[in-house]
Amino acid sequence: MPTPPVEIIHLLSLFAVAFTVPTFAKATTLLYGVILTPGRRTVAAALRAVGLADEKHFTNYHRVLNRDQWSPWVLSQILLSVIVLLCLPAGVPLTLLIDETLERRRGRQIRYKGWFYDAVRSTAHKVSTSLGIRWMCLAILVPVPWSARPWALPFMTVPALSKQIAAKLNKPERTLVDWAGLMIERVRRWQPDREIQVVGDGSYAAITLVLRCQRLKRPVRLISRLHLNAPLYDLPGPRPKGKRGPNPKKGAKQPNLQERLADPHTKWATMTVSWYGGQARVVEYITGASLWYRRGSDPVLLRWVLVRCPDGTPKAECFRPTGLFCTDATLSAVQTIQLFIARWNIEITFEELRAFLGFETQRQWSDRAIERTTPCLFGIFSLVTLMAMVCYPDQLAIRQTAWYTKEEATFSDALAAIRRVLWGSANYSTLPTDPNVLLFPKALALSLFEMACYSV
Repeated sequence: MPTPPVEIIHLLSLFAVAFTVPTFAKATTLLYGVILTPGRRTVAAALRAVGLADEKHFTNYHRVLNRDQWSPWVLSQILLSVIVLLCLPAGVPLTLLIDETLERRRGRQIRYKGWFYDAVRSTAHKVSTSLGIRWMCLAILVPVPWSARPWALPFMTVPALSKQIAAKLNKPERTLVDWAGLMIERVRRWQPDREIQVVGDGSYAAITLVLRCQRLKRPVRLISRLHLNAPLYDLPGPRPKGKRGPNPKKGAKQPNLQERLADPHTKWATMTVSWYGGQARVVEYITGASLWYRRGSDPVLLRWVLVRCPDGTPKAECFRPTGLFCTDATLSAVQTIQLFIARWNIEITFEELRAFLGFETQRQWSDRAIERTTPCLFGIFSLVTLMAMVCYPDQLAIRQTAWYTKEEATFSDALAAIRRVLWGSANYSTLPTDPNVLLFPKALALSLFEMACYSV
């Protein structure tokens, strides 16, 4: 078993209240194993990584996921609180990124699987679907001391079942918008005193979600895409004297974003923004405040922004004109654009989860184990980052080679740093006669040897 330093022990002790004492001991063992093992993140692989391949009661560790009593919602609340405490000063708004990703899974006993849109395999000319489980993830955007790019740390992950699977399993049918509203409301209850802003793609551009965010006791700011044909209206004027009936909900109809884009008299403003990858980019935009209204729902006030490429932009750098909106009409267009661009950080998190934490390599098939394993794996991404921050608050070692110069740390460097800590000096001793000769436990040596032989 690895011997973690005091900093990591203190960090993990904050989560002990969510478990019984025996379950917490088994959970931390699995946590160390998942961090140390390469390849598939299964319970068996985690036990091998910490030298417990001969453990006769190995089924006790499987029960952590499929039987023991603990709540992923409680862990999500604790994880969010720890991230906010360690990474964000008081008074700084919480920037939450929401998106969904697909875990490709097959098997007769996996009841949550369905056919979903596969963003990784789809292209601009071909839409691809895959069989698997769709997960909705809510991550918080935080700065890290050894990276210029903010990182998206997941803290809440739920399975978003298809309509057919939900009906088959007799579970409540919830759309992506329904789940987003539920998750946002929980975060607002957990963090009642913080300003919260949520950024999502076009899947969350719904008047119902805007209303849920605006009607909270303390409203949550929502930033998302706005369809170019979305109907926009003026604010309602005063009702004429003597006219009976209810007060009007909306005023005169405004030109939609598609019409403004085609209008040659539209006056465009120019600004330089930090684009994807941190590069400076010149864009043109127009903005305004309008009511967004569809029949059957109340109108919502929002700030809209229409962004396009300036004339003369190289074809390789061009993007389609994009409409954005923010439910806070006082937010500037520049802030709205920058917040929406920051959404890309959650895509980087999904990619690194697949590359370095074995996402999609889980082998659990029971409903409860599936509901717990993937959210725990997403949470381990955040835990590894927090461990690296408490162990290396100023500088993190970056892997360098003669043929590749790496400018800043990535998650692979943070993971390697924590592995070095867990395999570190606390596990070793030296010969009394020769301090240059290291002695370390046999179980650790066998684990390292096996992992070196089977790493992929």
